[in-house]
Amino acid sequence: PAVSAELRARMGATAVAAVQAIAYEGAGTLEFLLDREGHFYFMEMNTRLQVEHPVTEAITGLDLVAWQLRVAAGEPLPLQQEDVRWQGHAIEVRLCAEDVPAGFMPQSGTLLQWQLPEGVRVEHALADGASIPPYYDSMVAKVIAHGRDRANALRQMQSALHDLVALGVKTNQSFLQRSLAQPVFSEGGATTAFIAQHEAELLHEVSD
Repeated sequence: PAVSAELRARMGATAVAAVQAIAYEGAGTLEFLLDREGHFYFMEMNTRLQVEHPVTEAITGLDLVAWQLRVAAGEPLPLQQEDVRWQGHAIEVRLCAEDVPAGFMPQSGTLLQWQLPEGVRVEHALADGASIPPYYDSMVAKVIAHGRDRANALRQMQSALHDLVALGVKTNQSFLQRSLAQPVFSEGGATTAFIAQHEAELLHEVSD
């Protein structure tokens, strides 16, 4: 919501200049921090697709994983930058095996029941009885909602999180639902201080 067409163009030009400077080939992602005045600052580059790449795929209709393989095989990209078009708005959340009130403490155990919501993209490798070990990142699934605009995508995601079933291991599902319900998030005003500023509402489970 904070990125205008002009700002997107400047970020893109900076990213292109950075990878050209090191003669980089392949899929890669540059991350920037944005301040309230619209200035952005380089944070890091990942020499791979990001966890959030399904958001780009949703709004462009492009398969970035396939593109990555084609580039690795020495093939040219099928489109130029100016040919890329996007439609609508997409939101992604990371479902993590975590105890949120305990400081997002990673959890492990057996997933007793796993049920997917309809109408959204879910990337996972879970099933009833799946073992969630303590050896890896706590993220166990990604949920991606795509709508005609931000409000529509947000409603789809809220519905999906309501319908998703993950029983047996503590997850951040309720935390995600509370985050999406925050007016500052739905209005596009969330910053890196979002959790700290709304700790009371976001981090503590509410008993029925």
